[in-house]
Amino acid sequence: MGDKGGVIFGLGDDETTRIEIDTKISSSVPFGFLTGDHSSLVFNHVDSDQIVYNSHFKQPKLIGKYLLGDILGEGSYGKVKECLDSETLARRAIKIFNKKKLKKIPNGEANVKRELRLLKRLHHPNIIEIYDVLRNDEKQKLYMVMDYCVIGLQELLESTSAKKFPIYQAHNYFCQLIEGLSYLHGKGIIHNDIKPGNLLLTNNGTLKITDLGVAEALDSFAPDDTCTLSQGSPAFQPPEIANGEDKFSGYKVDIWSSGVTLYNLTTGKYPFEGENIYKLYENIGKGVYTIPTGVDDLLQDLLKGRLLAFDPKRRFSLQEIKAHAWMRKKHSRILYEEVKIPPKPDSSDPHRGMTVVNSLCDLFDLAEDPNEDFNNFPSIQERSLLEEEEEEMMMRGRQDGGAIMGVHIEGAGDRRLDGGNGVKDTSGLSLGNVNEMSCSPTNGGRATSSSEGKAATKKSTSHKSKPTSSSLTTTATTSTTQPQQQQQQHQQHHHKKSRTRSSRFKCRQS
Repeated sequence: MGDKGGVIFGLGDDETTRIEIDTKISSSVPFGFLTGDHSSLVFNHVDSDQIVYNSHFKQPKLIGKYLLGDILGEGSYGKVKECLDSETLARRAIKIFNKKKLKKIPNGEANVKRELRLLKRLHHPNIIEIYDVLRNDEKQKLYMVMDYCVIGLQELLESTSAKKFPIYQAHNYFCQLIEGLSYLHGKGIIHNDIKPGNLLLTNNGTLKITDLGVAEALDSFAPDDTCTLSQGSPAFQPPEIANGEDKFSGYKVDIWSSGVTLYNLTTGKYPFEGENIYKLYENIGKGVYTIPTGVDDLLQDLLKGRLLAFDPKRRFSLQEIKAHAWMRKKHSRILYEEVKIPPKPDSSDPHRGMTVVNSLCDLFDLAEDPNEDFNNFPSIQERSLLEEEEEEMMMRGRQDGGAIMGVHIEGAGDRRLDGGNGVKDTSGLSLGNVNEMSCSPTNGGRATSSSEGKAATKKSTSHKSKPTSSSLTTTATTSTTQPQQQQQQHQQHHHKKSRTRSSRFKCRQS
């Protein structure tokens, strides 16, 4: 320190400030209780804005094979973070659910289970796709790994002063929305909550329909799309729901909410507004609205006469929407009017780059440090629900396959052959009917149809002798050895032919 002592405060990468401490002994201002024997302290003035406090070092966190990044958003069900798949290096989003919070929300657990069940069977470019589901029983948390989307349409709308998109941009987003809805309706799924807040965008401008928590899957044998319950946002509900009808068309509900979404994207307003939800529903129930000036005739015809028709029967279907002139028209693109993705409010990155990079660098820096134990990183080994279900389905497939063959396996005492009518376990749970293709002991173990199986059963019962388990095992064994016997006979016959040919050849030589 020399004559004067100094304390160094870090101010970033290339700037430091030294607070000088005068160590001269002075009897006028004793500070012996601070620095020693009758020492005095003299601090130079330092502005507070020049002092930078280093934040607490945050270690990278791994959830299974996914490295977590910053928070992308939060909701009533949980929060969404950016993550990186350490195996494929794919950029994903992970939705974190707290089971304790879900229990406090009405229908919280049911909505999450419904969304998981639906997303597992959906694969479309305009539908958010789920890649993995993990759970942590200790922390009571559920992790859902999905497509990464950079921004939502609602946030993109609010970033503009006019609160609306240019016509060609709104046309592009609406066409993708109709494509995604066509896929959902083709699967018999009604979204029930189409709005800009549930429409997300990727970096390349692909629209993704998300949030299927209130979606409804129609029964495969349902005669039509009649529904009795809707849990969507009030401003996007059709008049039949606002008027309190008991039954309504589910597909027409999605078409109405799509029309309200298109109205909002192109005008920056809503067709129906109200001071409270009661006034809002009253205005929607009347079905009276106006379209602002400046909207072209084709768009007015699509909105007022087709999408937002008061009578559900007059409302367009998805096929009719695709065939409309406004949908097929090629709108002119003006580059300076295009609404681009803005940077995050707390960041100056215009491209919204990966927030996992910092965690990734910290992870490798700590891994290369010889004094750091790499195994002490906060990595949580979650259980993959999708992998568990796949394994369970494979096990069921193997068991059902063995049941159809009807061959008794030693050691499988919990399963028995039930007279050709099916395979049952000892608990009485039926594992499938195998009458269509059963192997009975009366036909030598060959596969028979239902009628042949019944005839064979009658023959066996006429002998008044029930086959024992040993006879079943013997029959199955003989049926399996028949191909081997046929192969041996074929080899012997081929050997005889070769011997006769060789003898003829010897005779000719002689």
